[in-house]
Amino acid sequence: MNDIQEVDSSKLASYIERIERLEEERKELGADVREIFAEAKGNGFDTKVMRQVLRLRKMTPADRAEAEFLRDRYKKLLGIEE
Repeated sequence: MNDIQEVDSSKLASYIERIERLEEERKELGADVREIFAEAKGNGFDTKVMRQVLRLRKMTPADRAEAEFLRDRYKKLLGIEE
């Protein structure tokens, strides 16, 4: 029974250590992304708009078209269309 506990505990420890490493990498990557946004802002780019563009680029063309259609429809309903 102790052998099973040792194997299970070593597997568990391995999983935990892998997760910790990945979380640390994610933290470092987040800092890198923040630095890039700060650099872009320093060069006159609107980071809020950049984030919107990033979201759009992740969408499929169909999803993007639907979102734009809905946005335009909502603007019209609210009387703020251009």
